Amino acid sequence: MATPHLRLVDGKTSATKEKTLDAAEALFMEHGFEATGLREITTKAGVNLAAVHYHFGGKEELFQAVLTRRLDPMNQERVALLDQLESAARGKPLTSEAIIGAMFIPALKLARDRARGGKNFLRLLGRAYADPAPFIRHFLSRQYAPMIARFKTAFGRTLPYLSASELSWRLHFLMGALSYTLAGTDVLKLISALNPIETDNDELLLRRLGPFLVAGLQAPLADLSELAAKPKSGRRNPRSA
Repeated sequence: MATPHLRLVDGKTSATKEKTLDAAEALFMEHGFEATGLREITTKAGVNLAAVHYHFGGKEELFQAVLTRRLDPMNQERVALLDQLESAARGKPLTSEAIIGAMFIPALKLARDRARGGKNFLRLLGRAYADPAPFIRHFLSRQYAPMIARFKTAFGRTLPYLSASELSWRLHFLMGALSYTLAGTDVLKLISALNPIETDNDELLLRRLGPFLVAGLQAPLADLSELAAKPKSGRRNPRSA
């Protein structure tokens, strides 16, 4: 899969690119990747199809560019914050709460920043995770891999009793909880109902979610030996169905 090719351009062409990305982001969020056509995007953006092909290549590359525009800065902020925390700790392992905060706070800031896509982008990201298209899953895996590896190392120092495999599973569940919390349409409404004064308080939301995530990360290891010893159930012959 080719990487989205974004070319150095003058101001007018740059504006065309931004309009295309904004329109694509909105339509992909509303309808999903498969149900959104390039002509719908060009109509909404007020650009021609040739411009889209010139700047992005095709629909898959455009979709990747939409995600990259927001994901890369957010993940860079996450790693930078983790670096700062580890530097301040002077070689000591961080707490699970601190590591979760480094992952959570940049995402929450993006969710509240309309200029960076805000909640709409996080909803699009949620749709992308659920999309069956293989190229989307592979793209997200590649895009998140450096950030996840960095955080996995930090969690590994904090939770040394977890195997690499078990830690991977728990980080997968943690990312799912974070994604739901940030992309869900009812989260900020819930905060507002519980405490209207603190609706924009990142620390309040983190303090509510943090203990839940930490409990999952630090939970005793499950005994899977009984399941592992169980014989696999036979598969039905498809012809007999």
